[in-house]
Amino acid sequence: MAERQEQAAPDDVLTRIGKVVMLHHGGDREEARSRFLDLWAEIGEDGDPVHRCTLAHYLADTQDDPGDELAWDLRALSAAEELADGPGGAPSGVRGFFPSLHLNLAADYVKLGREEAARSHVRRARRAAGALSDDPYGDGVRAAIRRLELRLGD
Repeated sequence: MAERQEQAAPDDVLTRIGKVVMLHHGGDREEARSRFLDLWAEIGEDGDPVHRCTLAHYLADTQDDPGDELAWDLRALSAAEELADGPGGAPSGVRGFFPSLHLNLAADYVKLGREEAARSHVRRARRAAGALSDDPYGDGVRAAIRRLELRLGD
């Protein structure tokens, strides 16, 4: 019984990340970046891969420099791949995150003028898109993949 209650308990780190995401979406990019970096220092390079993936994914969006944005998106992908390589493979929720991760990397590479790398990641996003649900999130990611494919001439 205690184990079931523990599983149902909210994840404090993900809750804290969510609060900072709301701050960022509210327009306070600098404060969001600062709080995300504090959380990153707290969880560390070896922290829970779910936390690292989620935090790096959102931290990338607060970066001013495209190279820094790319570095955070690569950290997010690396953490997601750790989860996928674990026992039993990637949980379905993680598989559904790969299309967005690859799409973000493709967009980063476009900003950096590295179109071949962008094409590679947009293709990976397209291949991973089968894991997306038929819901507004999945529809949005698929539409963004199509837009980037058109922009790249794929």
